[in-house]
Amino acid sequence: MDILVCIKQVPGSSQVEVDPVTGVLKRSGVQSKMNPYDLYAIEMALQLTEQYGGCVKCVTMGPPQAKAEMVEAICMDAESGTVLSDRKFAGVDVLATAYTLSQGIKACGEFDLVICGKQTTDGDTAQVGAEVAEYLGVPNVSNVLSVMAVEPDSIVLTAALDNKTVSERVSLPCLISVDGDINTPRLPSFKVKQSIDEGKIHFLSFADFADQDESHYGLAGSATQVERIFPPEKNTQKQDIPGNATEQAKALCDLLCQLKML
Repeated sequence: MDILVCIKQVPGSSQVEVDPVTGVLKRSGVQSKMNPYDLYAIEMALQLTEQYGGCVKCVTMGPPQAKAEMVEAICMDAESGTVLSDRKFAGVDVLATAYTLSQGIKACGEFDLVICGKQTTDGDTAQVGAEVAEYLGVPNVSNVLSVMAVEPDSIVLTAALDNKTVSERVSLPCLISVDGDINTPRLPSFKVKQSIDEGKIHFLSFADFADQDESHYGLAGSATQVERIFPPEKNTQKQDIPGNATEQAKALCDLLCQLKML
């Protein structure tokens, strides 16, 4: 089974400044890390190949420094990684991100299964996985809790809905998105990192894609644009409510009503 995992480099801290002019996050000089949900996706892929055979490869879209996340993925035991990097990809919204990833996945070859993390901690839309599947023309299942079996032309899995858990048989190839409760990711191997083969990390740009229409990528290919991003105001104000439990509950209720929260 050939599996491709989509990963992303995200800010390593919530203390990220916003450019007051452009309204975008100031990523320069901010320490980055792999999106936490993607660690679960990599672990799921590795467990499947350990049980059923095959290989795990990773793909990401971002600046050249996103190579660091590919190194981490390989140190976790992924076979190789591909970074989709081009200035033409800048300024993308969710839709253009998904389209760019779909083109990059096609350029990477054919896969039986594509795995994504539930969402990213910087965008939090949880939409990219489903949209990538739509562009690839393959079935998609979100909130996957477990993969119970892999058959020659399908997989059997469980997924969480709003109020129940369902079991499904999905034809291959397909794309699944996993949540954080699915497993415990393994730690990267420091020994592998010390002697990593740089040839396992590849870079693809716009020129490597089958679709050479620039209007499908970047800001031009984005159906939506963010007018403004601003950090939430921090409020350290607090109020102690004296009295017993009944008195405190009544005072708290009155306060919430006064603030029009109830």
